[in-house]
Order: sequence, then C-alpha cells, then structure tokens
Amino acid sequence: MSQSQQTPPDPGRQNAVAAVSNTASVSRPGEIESLPPRGGDRQQSNLPDSDWSGLPDEHVDADGPAPIAKKSLRSDLRVLWHLIAHPVRGNSHQERLESFYRGQADDYDSFRSRLLHGRGPLIERLQFPVGGVWADLGAGTGENILRAKQHVGSLNEVILVDLAESLLDVAQRQLADAKIDNASFQLADVTTWDRPDNSVDLVTFSYSLTMVPDWFAAIELAHRILKPGGMIAVTDFYVSRKYASSKHRQHSWATRWFWPAWFAGDNVYLSSDHCAMLHRKFEVQCFCERLGKVPYLPLLRAPYYLFVGKKST
Repeated sequence: MSQSQQTPPDPGRQNAVAAVSNTASVSRPGEIESLPPRGGDRQQSNLPDSDWSGLPDEHVDADGPAPIAKKSLRSDLRVLWHLIAHPVRGNSHQERLESFYRGQADDYDSFRSRLLHGRGPLIERLQFPVGGVWADLGAGTGENILRAKQHVGSLNEVILVDLAESLLDVAQRQLADAKIDNASFQLADVTTWDRPDNSVDLVTFSYSLTMVPDWFAAIELAHRILKPGGMIAVTDFYVSRKYASSKHRQHSWATRWFWPAWFAGDNVYLSSDHCAMLHRKFEVQCFCERLGKVPYLPLLRAPYYLFVGKKST
C-alpha cells in the first residue's frame, strides 16, 4: 500500500473507537456478522456472479503473513513511533510519500500483514496467462508478487509501479532474494504512467486506490492499458454508500463516518464510489465485501472488498 500522504494522528481517535465499537457495525471477536436491527449495517448477498468459494468468514484473518512478513513487537513499535513522531514533509505528493515511508519501509510488511486483509485470497483467485504481462499498481514492497511466486515464472514480465522510492528499493531486494528475475520497477504515478494501450494482461491494486488522490484516473489508466479480455483485481478499504443497492452491503451511519475519519489521519481516503466505478468499467467476475481485524484494536473490524473484473472484448 502506497501512494499516500500522512498527517499527525487525530487525537480524537480513542473516543471515536469507543463510540464505534458499540455500534451494530462491529461484532464480537469470532462472531459472524448477523443482520442488525434497523439503522445498523445491513448485509446483503453479493452479486450473482460473485463466487468467492473458500473465503473464510469476515472476522477471521484469512491471509496470514506473506513469507517475508514476520511479526515483531519491536518492528511494530518502530512503525508506530514513526507514524506518531515523524511529521510528513514535502512540497509534492511524491515528496510527502517518501517522507512518510522512508523511516518505516523495512518494517512495512510485518505491520501491514495483519491490517491489509484479502490479498492472499485475491492472488489465489487469479489466473496468470503464460507469456503475459502483469502490472502491479501501487506495488509497494512487492508482497503481491511474492505471494504469486509460483506463477510469476510463466509470465513474460511483471511490472511494479509505485511513487515511493523507498518501498520500491525494498521490493527490489526482496524479489532478488526470491530469485524472481522477470520483474521491472517503475517509479511513477499510477494515474499518469506512460504505458501503451492494450499492452497488459493483468492489473492489480492492493490497498493503493485509497491512497491515490485521483483514484478514478488510476482506474481509467488500468482500463486503457489492459488488453481486451484482460483482468483487473482490487482489494482495499471502503465504506458503502448511504443507500447501497440491494446487492451490496449497507453500512451503518457510524461505520460510514468512523472509518473514513480514522484513516484520513494517515491520508488514506475511503470511498463509497470505488466499487461502483469498478462495476461500471469492467465485467464483474468476483466481488465480495468483508470485515477485517485491526492490529492492537481487538474490538474493531475495518470494512474491505475484493473485486475481480474483466475488460470487455
């Protein structure tokens, strides 16, 4: 996850946590979310073609860490200290990104592996065309590629695109250690990346759309560079619209207020329109909405979605 800016944490978060933990949008640990009373979160069935067989219930950490991510309290403390004590500086989006990530890049995977859910099931769901090209937009430290290591060798090229140089440096080291030799690294903005039309077979966004201010331009770019019949896969945080369609989950007002406010402290901007845009631009292959655990906050579950779509032929 990258493409982000960051500001000092919001001092009102602790009170907000207490408030939201008592709403219908949060279940007790280990419980499957049930249909709450009127005014709470409404869980509807996903789209008819949204078959995500085998994905565990919302409140189970389905991913587990990637092979490179090892839980370490010391590592977590370094990340938390950086978030709290190091204000972001810079005159451009890229400079602010680098200011934010430079001090935590080496500890990035360990901490985020317990926050960024859905990446494992997303990668497992994908088909990797022999001789194809995969563009991972907002690739960060390259964890998606490491998760798909057994499939990467059949591809002609894997392209990691990110605007944070410190994260790409980590990605280069990790992919070299994993002996993945068909990857290239592009320090670029995912809304303006210079790539020919219809030249990519697979595009992925893993917790990067919420960190792209012009996220709609990133989706447009993905659609442009994908070949007809090419696939796009996305997982990210989100909140529902105030009046969600009958096929999508309806979040309570507390959920729709709390999580955008919480994540905005780190310049991660949850949107109710990501899913609508993806459904409009691509033919839906799989889609589901889930809740995931938050490190060190055992009563909270953050909403996220998984989407796989195909560019129309």
